[in-house]
Amino acid sequence: MFAAMLFAISITALTQFAVYYWRAVLSAEAAQPISAEVLESAAVADGRITAGHFEILAELHDLTVELSPYNRGIGGVRAYHAVIHAVGRTLGAKSSALAAWVERERAICARYAAVQIDRRLQDNLALAASLRSC
Repeated sequence: MFAAMLFAISITALTQFAVYYWRAVLSAEAAQPISAEVLESAAVADGRITAGHFEILAELHDLTVELSPYNRGIGGVRAYHAVIHAVGRTLGAKSSALAAWVERERAICARYAAVQIDRRLQDNLALAASLRSC
């Protein structure tokens, strides 16, 4: 019995650590600068990406070609965004603090998608320049 309880506590702690680590990586990537070209293509007028821009940025991400050997997909972020959005729809009306947190998380997801689009474009431009120099 003690072994099963210790195993359950260990799995819970490991899962919690993995979620916190993934969330820290997501936030760090989202904090990177975004080029004006990506902001313009997503129709971000004031240069400030909000939660509502995620769908547009996700579609733009699908349209950009991945030529880098490092796959920077946003599948996990899409799933996280969908879960957070569902939480916001169901529980956001009951708590203004929760609704504000959901909007911040959705904005982080949108910024992450914009950073990944920018990285893909930069990788593609670098590859095109190296091909021209040959």
